[in-house]
Amino acid sequence: MTIDADHVRRLLEADGEATLVLIEGRVEVATEGDLRSDRYQGALEVISRAELLRRTDGAELSDRELEEQAASLNTAVDELGG
Repeated sequence: MTIDADHVRRLLEADGEATLVLIEGRVEVATEGDLRSDRYQGALEVISRAELLRRTDGAELSDRELEEQAASLNTAVDELGG
């Protein structure tokens, strides 16, 4: 499961408080309500929309910058595995 620029774009475009999660081998953008549901129990929360906006100073990101953010998130997830 690899986070790509499209996942980052969808997170930034999400309404309200959303979070990028890893669940059952998939990368998904989940809402706050989703995360409270049984379907998302055990999901690994990678980054919230709010945190991503803080990291990027709320800037509109180019395709390259979206790819860079995705690569950074993949590295963070990979490091969790030891």
